[in-house]
Amino acid sequence: MPLLLKLSRLIDGLSDLIGKMAMWMILAATLISAGNAVIRKSFGTSSNAWLEIQWYLFAAVFMLGGGYAFLRNAHVRIDFISSKFSDRTRNWIDVGGIIIFLIPLCYLMILEGWPLFVNAWTSGEVSSNAGGLIRWPVYAIIPLGFGLLLLQGLSELVKRIAFLTGHGPDPLSHTGPSETELLAKEIAEAEKIKLEAALASANKH
Repeated sequence: MPLLLKLSRLIDGLSDLIGKMAMWMILAATLISAGNAVIRKSFGTSSNAWLEIQWYLFAAVFMLGGGYAFLRNAHVRIDFISSKFSDRTRNWIDVGGIIIFLIPLCYLMILEGWPLFVNAWTSGEVSSNAGGLIRWPVYAIIPLGFGLLLLQGLSELVKRIAFLTGHGPDPLSHTGPSETELLAKEIAEAEKIKLEAALASANKH
């Protein structure tokens, strides 16, 4: 189990790195979209390549971010039901879900997605749109994304089995507020400060 947990930590590190890269892809897609709009409005010119690179980046964020979402437990859960279960029951449900649904799904998508990538690579497939991009990079995202999700699924499986066998902490426990909750708290505090300042200024007048 210690060796498996060490491997799990390596996979977690990989998912975390790729998740942070995906965040930069969102920024890149936003900047490209804004720049394309400015150029089109200012100079009356554009290219389908700019539009397609936005789609590629969006696809990459969606596909490559799956493992990161699983790592952070940010995927959709039916919390009002799962909260009624014990810690061990929730982990057993996750173990069943990973083995019965996640692993076969990832295997099937890798199996189906790989030939699409190979065919596009060997044929040099290009978008049918004028000025469009080559297709193989976006096809490659399919097996790559599900491969990363599969790795993270195996990592989560190890962590849940470790907890159930008494070799690790509960991976589903919430030891503190999430990043989203912290951000929401910071925004609320900033708005509170602005409101208090506005009220103080109004009272002076």
